[in-house]
Amino acid sequence: MRQCYTLNMIIILKIGLGFYSLVYSILKLFPTRDKIVFLSRQSDDPSLDFQMIEKKINELHPDYITVMLTKKIDGGISRKIGYCFHMLRQCWHLATSKAVILDSYSIMTSCLKHKKTLLVIQIWHSVGTMKQFGYSTLDKPEGSSSKVARAMKMHRNYDYIFASSEAYKPHLSAGFDADPSIIKTLALPRVELLKSKEYGEKMRAEISAKYPDLDNGRKNIVYCPTFRREENEKEEFKVKVNELIAALDTGEYNLILKLHPLSDIDQGAFSTSPFVIYDTYFTTFDMLFKADIVISDYSCVIYEAALLDAPLFFYAYDYDEYTSKCGLYIDYKKEMPGPICSDANELAKTIAAPYDMDRLKHFCDKYVSPENHDETESIVKFIFDHLKEK
Repeated sequence: MRQCYTLNMIIILKIGLGFYSLVYSILKLFPTRDKIVFLSRQSDDPSLDFQMIEKKINELHPDYITVMLTKKIDGGISRKIGYCFHMLRQCWHLATSKAVILDSYSIMTSCLKHKKTLLVIQIWHSVGTMKQFGYSTLDKPEGSSSKVARAMKMHRNYDYIFASSEAYKPHLSAGFDADPSIIKTLALPRVELLKSKEYGEKMRAEISAKYPDLDNGRKNIVYCPTFRREENEKEEFKVKVNELIAALDTGEYNLILKLHPLSDIDQGAFSTSPFVIYDTYFTTFDMLFKADIVISDYSCVIYEAALLDAPLFFYAYDYDEYTSKCGLYIDYKKEMPGPICSDANELAKTIAAPYDMDRLKHFCDKYVSPENHDETESIVKFIFDHLKEK
C-alpha cells in the first residue's frame, strides 16, 4: 500500500515539476538583474539571519535589490494550493536574480535547471546540528522516502553550504549528500548577536518588563525541548514536564517553558505554579539571554546557549526511543557538555551541584567558530566575491 502511494506521489510530482520547468524555461529568457532572493519554508516571516544579511547587503551594496520569499508549506489543502502559486513567484525571481540564499530545502531551487550565472547558497537554519536529517535519514521512520528524495532532487544545485565550524562540516556533508569542498566555515549572523553586549542588555530589559517576577532573586531556568510529533510522545512529554516542575519547585528557581514552535500542546496540560512561565511572546533565542541555566534534550539551541556561557543540562528521558527513529550525528553521551538525566529528581540534584564550565567552553569552541569577526559582513563579502566568479 505504501509503495503504491509513493509511486502515485512520484507521478504527480513529475507532472508538476514538468509544468514548472516549462514555465521556468520561458522566464529565463528575461534579463538577469542585480537582485538577490531569499527563500525559506521555515516560517512565514523572514528569520533573524535573513534580516541581518539583507540589511547588510542594503548597506554595503545599495544598488542591489533584495527579495524575501518566506512561506511555510504545511497546512490544509487551500494553503498547499496557495504554495503552488508561491512557487511560480519563486520561479520568476530565481530566473532574474544573481543569487539565491536558502535556509531550508527549496523545491524550485533544487529541481529546476538554472542559468549558469545564478549563485546558490545554503546557510541552513541552525547554528549546529544534532539530529540526523536529509540523506542521512532516507527510508527511516522520520526520514523521507529515497524514491521521493530522488524525484525531488533533494538538496541539489548548491554552490556553497555554510557551517559554523570544521566539526560541523561532516554532519552537513552527510545530510545534504554534498562534497565537503563546497562547505565553508561561516557562522550564522545570529552568532554576532550572541556576542553583542548591547543586544543582550536590550533583550534582558524587554523580558524583565514583560515578566518582572523573573528578577525575584531566583535562578532562571529556560527549558527548551525538541519537537515531539506522535501522540504517545506528547502524552509522555506532558507527564515528564509535570515531574520536572514538581522536582524544581524548591524556592530556588523560576522555570521558563519554551515549547518548540511547531508544538500544539496547550499550557493547560502542565501543572500551575507561581514560579513557572509558559512563554509564547519571545523567541527561544531571545529568552536565552535571561537564562542562568538551560535544560534541553536534542535541540540545536544548545549551541546558542553555549555561546552565552549558560550551563547546559539534558533531560533525555526518551533517549533510546528518540534516537532509534532518526539517529544523531553526535556521540550524545560522550559529547554533551553537561549531565544527562532521564529522571526529573535526578536532574534537579545535578542542577544544584557544581558545574564544569571548562567542558562547556570546549564544546562551544569545537562546534561554533570562536572567531571574533563580523559574521554578517563576512557572509555578504563571500557572496559578492563569488558573484564575480559567475
